[in-house]
Amino acid sequence: MVIIGAIVLGVGVLARRVRIAPPILLLVAGVALGFVPLLREVRLPPEVVLLLFLPALLYWESLTTSLREIRSNLRSVVLTSTLLVVLTAAVVAVVAHAVGLPWAAAWVLGAAVAPTDATATAALASGMPRRTLTTLRAESLVNDGTALVILALAIEASARGAEITPLHVGLRLLDSYGGGIAIGLAIACIAARLRKRLDDALEENVVSLLSPFAAYLLAELIGASGVLAVVVCGLAMSQVGPRIAGAGTRSQMNAFWSLSTVLLNGALFVLVGIELQVSIRGLDGAQILLGLVAVGVVVVALVVTRFGFFFASGAVIRLLERTPERRASLMSNRARLVSSVAGFRGAVSLAAALSVPATTASGADFPRRDIVVFVTAGVIAITLVLQGVVLPLIVRLVRLPPDEDVDRELLEAERTATQEALAALDDLAEEASAGERAVRRSRKELEAQLHAIDRGEDEEPGEDEQAIGQYEQLRLALVRRKREVLVRLRDEGRIDDIVLRRIQTRLDNEEIRLSAD
Repeated sequence: MVIIGAIVLGVGVLARRVRIAPPILLLVAGVALGFVPLLREVRLPPEVVLLLFLPALLYWESLTTSLREIRSNLRSVVLTSTLLVVLTAAVVAVVAHAVGLPWAAAWVLGAAVAPTDATATAALASGMPRRTLTTLRAESLVNDGTALVILALAIEASARGAEITPLHVGLRLLDSYGGGIAIGLAIACIAARLRKRLDDALEENVVSLLSPFAAYLLAELIGASGVLAVVVCGLAMSQVGPRIAGAGTRSQMNAFWSLSTVLLNGALFVLVGIELQVSIRGLDGAQILLGLVAVGVVVVALVVTRFGFFFASGAVIRLLERTPERRASLMSNRARLVSSVAGFRGAVSLAAALSVPATTASGADFPRRDIVVFVTAGVIAITLVLQGVVLPLIVRLVRLPPDEDVDRELLEAERTATQEALAALDDLAEEASAGERAVRRSRKELEAQLHAIDRGEDEEPGEDEQAIGQYEQLRLALVRRKREVLVRLRDEGRIDDIVLRRIQTRLDNEEIRLSAD
């Protein structure tokens, strides 16, 4: 843990100087660590990834994404997280079998490398327009559930000799998705009720910490998708959280989850690098050659399948859309090119490959399990490095139009919140028993803020004169009114969750400052 923490810190500093994405450097550092004699026995237990890393990382990604953008791009998200995953698994299975892997190992490999990785996408695909980035993040949040169902079916068919029929597959997917959604909503409802009853930031954040793990474990216990349960729970809490959490709770939660996810992300990439180096030790020369060939063929299959799916589905959707307005709202070919390149694989794929049992029901060794692990690790490394380097070049080349919606909505939200707070000033002053002096001062500051917003200037911080009790109470009431307006604007669809969170952070900081003893 100390070594990995030091690597994460050092790579973070180095990445800013050399302008290389941190996941790539972390992966290289992990491969290098695998040569250290004291670390030669380090392994990446699949249960640690699936039960510890995955719920925490998916929960934070769900909390910080845009539900409005997911709803507006739901068709694309559903297609890429289900149909594309199944198609990718099938294509990889076919090409892997063609280069020498038995069907059992080929299908397991296909299921393992089919899903894109949420942590890699968040780390390597930042800086793109909101719509493209949100669609990619939503895809990587949901597609793990589909891939893990395919993996379970492949293992049942090969290791346990179970008979797999189309009806069986359909029922498993229905149980997985239906149960995952139900469990996620149930845990979110319970967590929201608990947090409403609690009046302590630490206790509320304990509930927040337990929520993703409770959702994941409960869903897995009933055979549903733990991944989808965590994602649904996070998305639901992103909607109710602004109403039930105080400023102190939010600030503490944001600080905790931000730090935790940075450490977990970094540790995962380092451990994947170590596992890549470790996976080659148990193979002989012929197996290594087969594995290298399989890595190259599978990477090509992944790229071709993803490109083909994005452009073919786009063409079909464009044909089906009859109105010019709907066609104009579709994703452009430039955006599809960027999304096609951003098909990163990550630690979930490796955890899936490592979770394959060593033996079948008959007691025989699972066919080519070591090669499956090696190929999976190699595919992860190639996609992270190759696509992580190519993606920024493609983004600059295609010149996607800048996303101006956030700035526009940000300005609208600030103006509307300030105007309504100013209109409610007299009523709030009466409720807070504030004197005329405090009212005049607050009115002057609000009018100055509104004037600065209308001029497009940054809001100047007010004087630090919160020692007067009435003034503090009135300012706190105004902050609360602004927050209520922002939540209402978000619920009405006039501003995005991203805009809400940005202004809410400022209001939280002001509330904490005013509430300090």
